[in-house]
Amino acid sequence: MSSTLEILTAPELRGIRHGFFTRKGGASSGIFQGLNCGYGSSDQREIVTLNRRRVAEAMEAAPEALVGINQVHSPDVVTLQDVPSESLRADAAVTDRPGLVLSILTADCEPVLFADRKAGVIGAAHAGWKGALNGVLEATLDAMEKLGARREETVAVIGPCISQRAYEVGDDFMESFLVEDDAYGRFFSGGPNGRPMFDLPGFGLHRLREAGIGEASWIGRCTYSDPERFYSYRRTTHAGEADYGRQISTIRL
Repeated sequence: MSSTLEILTAPELRGIRHGFFTRKGGASSGIFQGLNCGYGSSDQREIVTLNRRRVAEAMEAAPEALVGINQVHSPDVVTLQDVPSESLRADAAVTDRPGLVLSILTADCEPVLFADRKAGVIGAAHAGWKGALNGVLEATLDAMEKLGARREETVAVIGPCISQRAYEVGDDFMESFLVEDDAYGRFFSGGPNGRPMFDLPGFGLHRLREAGIGEASWIGRCTYSDPERFYSYRRTTHAGEADYGRQISTIRL
């Protein structure tokens, strides 16, 4: 059943089972067409459950081992030793337990997968502009270190997210970055409408590298620009559609 799924992988994470799933191959229909894995959407819950079961199967795990978090655009990280009994509010999760599948849902924000192969520690983070600015990526590395990882041995890959050419923002948005650091101005360029265009993956890579990570990369796929493969909150908004799906990114030991 999962053979119809499209799973993007990163060479930097070879040896660690992981996947940035596109929307292809799922059971959802209409505006959610494909592999919508977000219970927060208005899609039928049983269909989302079926889609998530296909993802678990592709990750060679039981459906209950596919662990998600209630993402709230925070810098908060949870450390998981087993499957939680309730939904946890956080924007990243780390574990050193084989078999647990960490998952992140996105529809323009950055899904970031982390691994220290030597230590046997992994992490998954949801980084929109707010989470990235408030330190969710650094907090994920801190939590991994508490499990025995070393940041200089850790690899992080940013999955499909909105790219600079599609991310027009306002002056107030840009100002919230410049207040933190004038140097952040380099992540903004002038857009066709005279408004700033923000480089979300570039900013994420910068924060990871400044934090001392061993290796960081972006998979180079823009969610907004590829409707066949990806859900996009911003594209949905521009199209005047009522709702949007969420793609899932996963990693396990």
